[in-house]
Amino acid sequence: MSLLYTFYGDDFTGSTDVLEQLATHGLPAVLFLAPPTPAQLAAFPRARAIGVAGDSRSRSPEWMSANLPAAFTGLKNLNAPITHYKVCSTFDSSPTHGSIGRTLEIGLDVFSPRFVPIVVGAPHLRRYLAFGNLFAADPDGHILRIDRHPMARHPVTPMREADLRLHIAAQTPTKIGLIDLAVLNSGTAADRVESLLASDHRAMLFDTIDAQTQSAVGAFLWSEVQRQFTQKQSLFAIGSSGLTAALLSAWRTEGLLPGPPSLQPLLPAKPLLVVSGSCSEATRRQIEHALAHGFHGIRLDPAGLTPAGQSTCTAAYSAAFKTARASLADGRDTLLYSALGAVDPTPTGNTPNAHLGAPLGSLTRDLLTASASSPHPVRRLVLCGGDTASHATQQLGLFALTFANVLQFGVPLCRAHFDSALHAYPEGLELILKGGQVGSDNFFSFVRGA
Repeated sequence: MSLLYTFYGDDFTGSTDVLEQLATHGLPAVLFLAPPTPAQLAAFPRARAIGVAGDSRSRSPEWMSANLPAAFTGLKNLNAPITHYKVCSTFDSSPTHGSIGRTLEIGLDVFSPRFVPIVVGAPHLRRYLAFGNLFAADPDGHILRIDRHPMARHPVTPMREADLRLHIAAQTPTKIGLIDLAVLNSGTAADRVESLLASDHRAMLFDTIDAQTQSAVGAFLWSEVQRQFTQKQSLFAIGSSGLTAALLSAWRTEGLLPGPPSLQPLLPAKPLLVVSGSCSEATRRQIEHALAHGFHGIRLDPAGLTPAGQSTCTAAYSAAFKTARASLADGRDTLLYSALGAVDPTPTGNTPNAHLGAPLGSLTRDLLTASASSPHPVRRLVLCGGDTASHATQQLGLFALTFANVLQFGVPLCRAHFDSALHAYPEGLELILKGGQVGSDNFFSFVRGA
């Protein structure tokens, strides 16, 4: 079966958001944690969409230059008509961390497209792009310009500029054009693109505020995909899961989507293990709700887990493992967390994401291994924090994720696929990767299924 779509996620939580969108529309999809081998691809013969979950959102431009060309080339060689570099719908990035501008340059080099579409608005996540400016809902549900949103205080990639053309201009000299609402509503997007191409714009930012504009964007981009693919050329695009939603709209119109899959009820899973490296306000509320509703909370010391020049087997690591192992063995829902919001007196912002995520992943792996022989094995795991969860997941030894069930927007329940020779975890492990800004206040109690 031929592939319709490939994608590379700049973090793991956002990658599962795309996986959910594809699967709930009936498009068989697999998310790999590294470029797949032929044998790994062969294990999923029905897949029409292939993704690779990365951690480039927390990486330097130098790391991107060294690693993304090979990853993009691997996806290009799968011969899908479109490859999507998936970014967060808050577009948080900087010249030094997760540079979307550098990614744009690499994509232009590898794919040589006529232009690179950039689609950020994701109405299903309450993210909107209007005349090039990004707006997003805060944890209280208020729609704010992104430079007035809590993401403006992100400890690593604060969003202090709402005009995304200006934001990207700090990361690349590549000229970025805008296809705004007025152009989309007038049906003149094609003419506007050609005009911008004639003035050396190599990327086009598309406004998206609702289903109507999203559908217009999807129809235009799919026509461009077909135009380029007939010339044996794939389209490279950058965007949030709003880009996926736009393409799904076009595919539905073209009759390319089968019916939605049948989903089983969400069964209770106890004990639930939650590991959080997030310092968002939304996650703070979720942690506080969980602690008030029966979860055993274990506060982690980020600095103690990641001392300079030492391994993760520190006194703080050993103490956290011992306490959490006993809690899980007693069948208690257990929550390990390193921060309570951005104003926490000991925030994780001073600890690099890779330095925190790796020991969190190692701690999680050790707890899962110990749980396998427990009277109450862990069968459902939640990892929180877009950047830290990406690094933590890489310590678990799994090679792919597939969609299992709907939970809440942007946070699906996934099945973990392991090489059975490389782990001793409980069978049928379910994994939830939760970005910092998503999920209801009662999210952890909800995903427990009780």
